[in-house]
Amino acid sequence: MPTTRRNFIQSSAAAGAALALAPQVRAESLFGRAPMRVLILGGTGFIGPHQVEYALARGHKLTLFNRGKTNPNLFPKAEKLEGDRDGKLDALKGRTWDLVIDNSGYVPRHVRDSAQLLKGKVGRYLFVSTLSVFADFSVKGLDENSPTAPLTEPGSEDSRKHYGPLKALCEQEVLTAYGDKATIVRPGLIVGPGDTTDRFTYWPVRIDKGGEVLAPGQPDEPVLIIDVRDLCEWCVRLGESGVGGIFNAVGPKAQLSIAEMLYGIKSVTTSGAQFTFVPADFLEQHKVRPWSDMPVWFPPKGPMAGFGFFSREKAIANGLTFRPLADTAKATLDWWKTLPAERRATLKAGISAEREAAVLAAWRNRTP
Repeated sequence: MPTTRRNFIQSSAAAGAALALAPQVRAESLFGRAPMRVLILGGTGFIGPHQVEYALARGHKLTLFNRGKTNPNLFPKAEKLEGDRDGKLDALKGRTWDLVIDNSGYVPRHVRDSAQLLKGKVGRYLFVSTLSVFADFSVKGLDENSPTAPLTEPGSEDSRKHYGPLKALCEQEVLTAYGDKATIVRPGLIVGPGDTTDRFTYWPVRIDKGGEVLAPGQPDEPVLIIDVRDLCEWCVRLGESGVGGIFNAVGPKAQLSIAEMLYGIKSVTTSGAQFTFVPADFLEQHKVRPWSDMPVWFPPKGPMAGFGFFSREKAIANGLTFRPLADTAKATLDWWKTLPAERRATLKAGISAEREAAVLAAWRNRTP
């Protein structure tokens, strides 16, 4: 059964009750191992809260290190240390942990500082990286050994302009400091409840509205997503297991087409949405951009031909699991409907209703 926030709370309560009634019962009997001391660099944004909830439910002792500005009241049972990745790490000095999960490393200098400071004081350093580190997305079947992109402006710390190459250098800092005690996780598009980018959320929200929906490309073209809960829970389990190395955190388990994704999302709504698939060339002519106007999707051609075909075998062999698409879609839509009206007024990704209608009209009226 998929793990939800309610499951987390119930699990934590059950574990606490068991320990209270039988103090002699060690945590190993509940979760298969002794509780760990876990330091999370970040912990209050999108992926951090899911990691924290899962780790707490499994009996671990959590410390969160961040600036204390985003959701500071979350997780009162976790220890909180304030600081900044950019030279303000004093709160970490003199402390030891079994595992550090680094969610907030984007600049190699920052990652080098934290990795070196904690070297010898943590058992394992798990760094959350990105699939954007790869050098050539035209290649199908990119795996963990495929070449990464070089930084074309040496010394730059512009993580917007050089996101992938800087993340690749961050990985190297962790590997250099920790060797076989380093774990690198490279997720693709992370989706689900709590996402601040709306890059997947656009589709459940749009489909739930019904009507004719502009769908990109050909129905069988591949897409890749990973539910934030699957990613975060696996990161915690990887830390527990002590497995090192580099992993592509790509979902789902089997190849997913854009049509399967859209119809799967529709299945959790009551809308009468109808999909009109429009070829990539026509979308390009009308300046409809993949990934931003049409989230999740890239046409499988040219420089992005391999984007939907990343290897995921190594991660699956090491315990990465995937909940059903229907679970992800429903959880995302349910979460979206809890947000304030002003937040829901404008999606941060996806084509506007006016442009969508104009492109659909142009497609219907095209000259054969």
